[in-house]
Amino acid sequence: MILEKINYPEDLKPLKIEDKKILADEIRKKLIETVSETGGHLASNLGVVELTIALHSVFNTPIDKIIWDVGHQTYVHKILTGRKNKLSSLRKMNGIAGFPKTAESIYDCFNTGHSSTSISIGLGMARARDIKGENNKIIAIIGDGALTGGMALEALNDVGSSNTNMIVILNDNEMSISKNVGGISMMLSKLRTKSIYVNASIKGKKIISRIPVVGKKIVKFVQRTKRGIKQLVISKMYFEDIGFRYLGPVDGHNIEKLEEIFNICKDQEGPILIHVLTKKGNGYKPAELNPGRFHSISKFNKENGETILKSEKDYSKVFGDKIVKIAEKNKKIVAITAAMTDGTGLTEFAKKFPNRFFDVGIAEQHAIGLAAGLAKSGLIPIVPIYSSFIQRAYDQLIHDVALQNLPVIICADRAGIVGRDGETHQGLLDMSFTNTIPNFNIMAPKDFQELECMLDFAVNLKKPVLIRYPRGGEDIKFETTKEIILGESEILSLGKEITIIAIGKMVSTAVKVAKKLEEEGIFVTVINARFLKPFDNKNILNYVLNSKTVVTIEDGTAIGGLGSKLEEMIVENHLEVNLIKFAYPDEFIKHGDTQEIEKKYGLDVGSIVECLKSQEKNIKIVKTNY
Repeated sequence: MILEKINYPEDLKPLKIEDKKILADEIRKKLIETVSETGGHLASNLGVVELTIALHSVFNTPIDKIIWDVGHQTYVHKILTGRKNKLSSLRKMNGIAGFPKTAESIYDCFNTGHSSTSISIGLGMARARDIKGENNKIIAIIGDGALTGGMALEALNDVGSSNTNMIVILNDNEMSISKNVGGISMMLSKLRTKSIYVNASIKGKKIISRIPVVGKKIVKFVQRTKRGIKQLVISKMYFEDIGFRYLGPVDGHNIEKLEEIFNICKDQEGPILIHVLTKKGNGYKPAELNPGRFHSISKFNKENGETILKSEKDYSKVFGDKIVKIAEKNKKIVAITAAMTDGTGLTEFAKKFPNRFFDVGIAEQHAIGLAAGLAKSGLIPIVPIYSSFIQRAYDQLIHDVALQNLPVIICADRAGIVGRDGETHQGLLDMSFTNTIPNFNIMAPKDFQELECMLDFAVNLKKPVLIRYPRGGEDIKFETTKEIILGESEILSLGKEITIIAIGKMVSTAVKVAKKLEEEGIFVTVINARFLKPFDNKNILNYVLNSKTVVTIEDGTAIGGLGSKLEEMIVENHLEVNLIKFAYPDEFIKHGDTQEIEKKYGLDVGSIVECLKSQEKNIKIVKTNY
């Protein structure tokens, strides 16, 4: 096997093209075998095998810098940069990450995890290189889906006018996670038709120019012809108009063509954009047929592509089913997604109500701004976005929604720990950063049924709402679900010694902790906070006053969340209370299984029980457990 001999990029350079083709097949096989066991982002990595081989064959990494937008497509890059033998630890605790990590390898020059950032980062590195008088190459790789992000367009505008030496590779596979939509996608579709323009290649120009007497005249004639064809076939050459030298499209699965165009670019001045056409899931039929499902997939049977652990129900599906029912009765309901139709459970809504469904692409800021406009016009927009992606639209939450107190319902999917995707995807900050926004109402359901009730409540509230819920979710059923009233908590059990206040998925943990403590003769009050904001100060204060120890449990950061609410209450009421906060510390949480992470940070049932059992009950202090 050729792959056995490849450990670092320099091992690629002596290989013949035929050997590299064999290597590409071997890498695909390794990817399928590994991800079928670890789970992860498969389709995107299968689509960039040849592209990654060609990049590391031509450029001199790590001196030359490659910035991978999002970074979920870097498994091949990791195989070729010294981490081949660690691939089986992919996305596991203490194993290699599923995204670029500078602490993991010098070949990872920047930590990425969200889309549309690579061009800005690359331009920063290119300008720093020029200031320092260095001479390395900067290559930013961005997918066509990420171009819908405003940050990418802002960066393109800056790079194009800068005349800075930098290469942008547009990896065009017509996909982000869901199928790409919008004007950028349409523009790229037009660019894909320009085969006549492409065939007049740079290589041909060099050969013809060498012909005595007439060579240069022929080249000028061909160039004029190409410009005419370009204007005929493509009415607006966006990239060239803003200052890039546009090259392509080129077949992203043809290593020879890729190397040829990369070698040409190495000697060119100014900003260059190379348009590379790839196929997401290439080389593995199940992923080719369903690239969306194989974008991020759990363990699966590599023979047929079927996932091994199937869930009949999760929070995203419960959300999706419920808003369809609500929308059938309420014509004002509209739904917006930022390229996450399937992932957020909106597939059925999109089918049933196409005129009330809007996929804006990877553009969270625009999604919230659009929702604000719809709400101001009398409609009720529901916008499910992964928690860690809501961060991208923070100003819109404040300026466009909350400032005008508009009835926009934000559903923070994947809130809390998401596990193996690591720091960039953990949804730990949403409670903290929305808690400071006036007019926002923040809720979290303890189970599927309560999520449905919260959605009904939010639709009728006619105010800004954030409802947060975790990835997946067990079908936990509580015996009762009290009617939801704005700012009111729910008492689940009564005891005298300890009061546990929990929110969202951690309510189930709190109930389990209480049962374990009761077996030890320690009786516990369990309160489902339901609302972080407005917080049920009046009712909860009564239980705080009558308990020896007060405990908060939350699936978020210790700063600005549920525990902070209790600290504020204690200070405002001049209380002396033994407060113990179970939350995640003020740091970025690395990848690993959710259960492993909870145990590591003391948020599993066993750790909480042991901590509470060991408390000196007579000491009344405010302290934090993490």
